[in-house]
Amino acid sequence: MFGRNGKLDTDWLASVPFFSGFDASTLKSASQLGEKQQVEAGAVLIDQGRVGDACYVIVEGNAMVQMNGEYVTTVGAGSMVGEMALIEYRPRNASVIAETAMTLVAFGTSEFRALLDKSPELSESVLAQLNSRLRANEARNG
Repeated sequence: MFGRNGKLDTDWLASVPFFSGFDASTLKSASQLGEKQQVEAGAVLIDQGRVGDACYVIVEGNAMVQMNGEYVTTVGAGSMVGEMALIEYRPRNASVIAETAMTLVAFGTSEFRALLDKSPELSESVLAQLNSRLRANEARNG
C-alpha cells in the first residue's frame, strides 16, 4: 500500500472507497501529498473544538467519533476524517480517537487544498460527504 518513498501506492489508493473512480492524475497527486502516520490505540486524531490543520485517510484500524463526549460512530479503513474543518475554516465539530493501532495517511491543510484545486471530482466527493454528514448531524440533533 506504500511505495518505497513512504508515499501511498496509487493502485491501493484507487481501491479506497473515497478515491475510487478518480483519474490517474488525482491519484498521483494524492499519493505524493499524503504522509504515512502510525498511531497507537487511544491516540486523539482530532480534538473537538480545536482548529483543524490536517485530515486523514484511514488505511488500517478503527477510530471512534464523538460529539460532546457522546459516541457517534466508528470509522475504519478507507474513511476520510477531519476534512470538514479544513473546508469550513472552523474548529473541529467532533473528536476522533483511535480504538486500535492505526495506519493513516495525513494531508495537511495546504496539501488538502492543493488536491481540491487539482481535482474537481475530489472537490465534488468531499462536498457530497460534507452534505451527508451535515444531514446526519441535523437528524441526530433533532
